[in-house]
Amino acid sequence: MTATATSPIRTPAKPFYFNTSAHLLRITRQKANTLAEFRAALRECPEGSIFQHSFRTLEEHHFIREGFSNDFAHWVLSACNEPSLAEGLASVDVREFTSVAELRERFVRIVENFLQRTPASGSRIARETFYFCASDTVIIPTSFVAHTLREFAEGLRRIGVHCVYHHFIEARLRLKLMSNDFSQWLYEDMGLTETARQLNRLDIYTVTLNDVREQIIRIVERALT
Repeated sequence: MTATATSPIRTPAKPFYFNTSAHLLRITRQKANTLAEFRAALRECPEGSIFQHSFRTLEEHHFIREGFSNDFAHWVLSACNEPSLAEGLASVDVREFTSVAELRERFVRIVENFLQRTPASGSRIARETFYFCASDTVIIPTSFVAHTLREFAEGLRRIGVHCVYHHFIEARLRLKLMSNDFSQWLYEDMGLTETARQLNRLDIYTVTLNDVREQIIRIVERALT
């Protein structure tokens, strides 16, 4: 909803603190040279690897408007030359998940179904090895704090895209909700239910994080009018 004479913008119960994060990448013990090995590694790798190659790739490749949305799909296409499987893996929308375990199961099921249909492809050697990685995350506070909706909009203009990723995408697993830090603050502390819903409906796959930030700003500014 937007602010009106009968629905004024209220003072938030608590300010919004803009944070960002740094990630230290490490290679795990799992790797794959065939799709059969890839399926086994998907089952056994740490949850951090599933997160790294799906959620984190949205940050690492945020400037790419086209192409597959996760590292698994990229490898299956470029190294295994299996476009239909790559499309299946790329179709997984991380916004549907609040649990890495459930996300892992979706990826495993897609690969298993493919190998059941085309068993010969399971033992074919890939052009290059897929190394499962994970990363350790360090939360870093920024200097931006919002005590009002106007300050929130101004903070959105000044933060970097990694801060946008931290609050808008990565937060879904932290919150265990189909939401994000921005929407939660707008809903819980500002009472702007419809504004929060509009943010949750934004596309994160066919636009860059800069584009996402601009769309968020426009939605928030409409609530100011």
